Amino acid sequence: MDFFMAHWLDIVTTVLGLAYILLEYRASLWMWVVGFAMQALGIVLYYQKGLYADCGMEFYYLSMTVYGYWKWVRGTSSKNSLPITHIPLRLLVRWSAIMAAVWALIYWLLVTYTNSNVPLADSFTTALSLVGIWALAHKYLEQWFIWIAVDVVTSILYFYKDIPFKASLYVLYVVIAIFGYMKWRRMMTSDAK
Repeated sequence: MDFFMAHWLDIVTTVLGLAYILLEYRASLWMWVVGFAMQALGIVLYYQKGLYADCGMEFYYLSMTVYGYWKWVRGTSSKNSLPITHIPLRLLVRWSAIMAAVWALIYWLLVTYTNSNVPLADSFTTALSLVGIWALAHKYLEQWFIWIAVDVVTSILYFYKDIPFKASLYVLYVVIAIFGYMKWRRMMTSDAK
């Protein structure tokens, strides 16, 4: 019982995270609502565990859930929902450069101003997640590849930081992301017909 009391926030955010990824898999608009609740609680969890970059990232995620919801509802016109497409090459190069710069900046901030003992991994997952949530908000197919990379590193990081439920969820996220990519690719192909 003490174990569950000590990990209740981990458990709740894990359940919300599972609902979120399943809704994302289905390309459901409701994922943004569930995501908002998950990120709000995640701020507290990550701060308590000393994952300061992840904690800060949750504030960005909160704003992106509002933006993503609006973007998906607005679509490409007032009558159509946003279609699944590929990331344009010009944006891929730009966002890769932004991700690398943000990774370096967050790493420096963590090393300089916090007691983080995982600054490299924490800053990497945070920087790559910036690009991932942006790509998801635009319904780019390749967002799944970004999340696979984030999820693999995050699962290892969270096991190390004693967040076992959330770490296990990220292992499951990797599997769902692989299937999500295949599903979205099929949806994109059928929408194009």
